[in-house]
Amino acid sequence: MTTETDPTTVDPPEAGTPYPRRWAAMIVLTLAFMLDLLNVSIVSVALPSIQRDLGATPTQVEWIAAAYLLAFAAALITFARLGDLWGRKRVFQLGVVAFAVTGVGSGLADTPGLLIAARAAQGLAAAALAPQVMSLLYTMFQGRERGTVFGVFGLVAGTAQAGGLLLGGVLLDADIAGTEWRMIFLITVPVAVVLAALAAWLVPESRVEGGARPRLLAAGVLTLGLVALVFPVLEGRAHGWPGWIWGCLVAGFALVVGLAFVEHRNPGTRAGALLPAELFRRRTVAGALAVQLLAFAALSGFLLVIVLWLQEGEAYSAMGAGVVSIALPAGGLVTAGFVGRLTARFGRLLVLTGCLVGAVGALGVLLAERSAEGDSIGGWSLVPGLFALGVGTTFVMPPLTTLFLSTVPAEHAGSASGVWTTSQQFGAAVGVAGLGTLYYGTTEAHGHATAIAACAFTVVAILVISAALCFTLGPNGRPAAPAGASRSSNHPPTRGDG
Repeated sequence: MTTETDPTTVDPPEAGTPYPRRWAAMIVLTLAFMLDLLNVSIVSVALPSIQRDLGATPTQVEWIAAAYLLAFAAALITFARLGDLWGRKRVFQLGVVAFAVTGVGSGLADTPGLLIAARAAQGLAAAALAPQVMSLLYTMFQGRERGTVFGVFGLVAGTAQAGGLLLGGVLLDADIAGTEWRMIFLITVPVAVVLAALAAWLVPESRVEGGARPRLLAAGVLTLGLVALVFPVLEGRAHGWPGWIWGCLVAGFALVVGLAFVEHRNPGTRAGALLPAELFRRRTVAGALAVQLLAFAALSGFLLVIVLWLQEGEAYSAMGAGVVSIALPAGGLVTAGFVGRLTARFGRLLVLTGCLVGAVGALGVLLAERSAEGDSIGGWSLVPGLFALGVGTTFVMPPLTTLFLSTVPAEHAGSASGVWTTSQQFGAAVGVAGLGTLYYGTTEAHGHATAIAACAFTVVAILVISAALCFTLGPNGRPAAPAGASRSSNHPPTRGDG
């Protein structure tokens, strides 16, 4: 990576000289990064209120949650490359401003369709700002400072997830100026505007000389493929699973696989491939991607289902559901401090353990539901299971990222990190869609208690399969040179990996 001067703002340091405003810039970038992280969990708490107010169908509720994740996954690599070419600070500021504008659109939406569209647009804005944060931090910090800065993101991720659950409940219960759920979107607008202004003052510009240009046609094919894979999961139940739904699923798979094949066969596109086929030939790479897709789908989808179940099935307030659900990210925060040492010692066995601990946590939630006395389950009885789910998540994601990146050849480091983060967000979208569909479909037929049981058993099964797949990974992994450090246009995993 190279750092260039932006004459309209600040002068970055000469080679080897630390950028003097780097710590202030880090605060700005980290807060912007948290906007994206908060957005996912804060909306989970508000979905029942949104459904009641807008008269949304269960499928539309799932789209409101999944559209953001899907747009983020589809656009991440393209925006990362645009940042390399146009300037990361510039694309970051555009992303933050777009996040504010789409926040207004989400807060003012008066139909489910408009809200889904605004959420997808906000996912695109998040995809523009998130990769620039990681790359800008990498250019500003060196040596031990760089390790410290990126270590902060594990804490930030867990804190933001917990903060989103709590903040969403507070805002909904407060009902500021009669805005109800709309304030969860509108509150981000002034924050984003202030951050964009501070970034203009504090953050230096950087770009890559001769960086890979975005391949818009390939990005469009990838987007169509990902949407075609998620669409049947969301819409199949509503349409009665007709033949065209299954055809859509097959077409989505064919588009993604076909893109990788065409890029591999064409020497002109191989260097900047969105899906480099060479990566998938490595057992640890393919295995890690499979484990991540399954485990992240199960864990992300189950958190959404738990929040829905607490409010719709157990008559919890939004605040109550948010407070109880904090136990999940709390489990991750408690274990985040020493997971790096455990990874170095145990490697894939730690990932396997995390999958099994998460499965035990899901069973713990089910056991609490089954043993509840009275009309409503006590929040404290859910804490052990949710806490175990959080511990399991932390034992899975950071070690899995390390094992994945340690296997990637240096020439594919940038592309690999883009694939990794894209698959992570796509897995979250699939989990939200799949478990949401299972929850609503089972609720309609058998009630909330059976629905949460079905979801819990599904999560257990997925995590056990993920644990078995851990044996496809290398026995251990030593952290390779950070993927985001490469000159390539893609960047380190931006969410959920710490």
